Amino acid sequence: MSQQDLVIVAVDGGEPSNNAVRWAANTALKRGVPLQLASSYTMPQFLYAEGMVPPQELFDDLQNECLNKIEAARDVAREVAPDIEIGHTVVEGSPIDMLLDLSKDATMIVMGSRGLGGLSGMVLGSVSAAVVAHASCPVVVVREDNAVTDETKYGPVVVGVDGSDVSVKATRVAFEEAHARGAELVAVHTYLENQVHEPMAGAILGDEQWQQFEREREEKLDGELAPLVEEFPDVTVKKVVTRDRPVRALVDQSKNAQLLITGSHGRGGFKGMLLGSTSRALLQAAPCPMMVVRPERLPK
Repeated sequence: MSQQDLVIVAVDGGEPSNNAVRWAANTALKRGVPLQLASSYTMPQFLYAEGMVPPQELFDDLQNECLNKIEAARDVAREVAPDIEIGHTVVEGSPIDMLLDLSKDATMIVMGSRGLGGLSGMVLGSVSAAVVAHASCPVVVVREDNAVTDETKYGPVVVGVDGSDVSVKATRVAFEEAHARGAELVAVHTYLENQVHEPMAGAILGDEQWQQFEREREEKLDGELAPLVEEFPDVTVKKVVTRDRPVRALVDQSKNAQLLITGSHGRGGFKGMLLGSTSRALLQAAPCPMMVVRPERLPK
């Protein structure tokens, strides 16, 4: 199934959700693609005993409440990008199911970090965890303190590079985002002392040996980026190789960035990005919106 050029943003009516709508509208504008507002509603189970059928009027009220949130979000998006095409989706059922289904045909899903109703607890809650873990397209989490400002809206795109297959995909997405935004790309590769391979492992290395090791890492990073540098000649690339933990290095490089991109998991310092401590730390600590890119799905 081919994906459309479409940015989808989850809407729940809260201000953090509105912040995500603003970011998504700005992204749709920069990409020149439509924006789709998505919201869902569910019947509160405690209101009716098992087997009882709620009246249609209650379903209508819930749907109308959802549509009102959509219209309010549309006004928020228009403030950022008056001329973009905006559609909407309102679904009865789980927000997880809705977003995962929509992700099959989207460029990206955008979610606020904290919200109301079914979308609450977006950073560490079940909705965000499930969508980040299983979406068919990249997922962007916009925390409520990640508002687009004059300092950040023209900032760089930052990507963590570790050489894994999903990192290769994330790096391509990062080049595409930097190209669409006219932004600098900062490619960050980290390593720790316990990742030094033989014959250096276990040895006490001097400055010259560390410099040699770093040069080797820089050459490897150059090789990994070379095809994309050639494909996207308009993208200015800054390469950062540092002996540091990935969370600290990526947070540091993401100050004043407009987007941080990582693979959902990888090897080396980025292993366990999806469910481990690294991803959770970045989702809470990154000073800018964060995109998680999942590996390609294998055909069944």
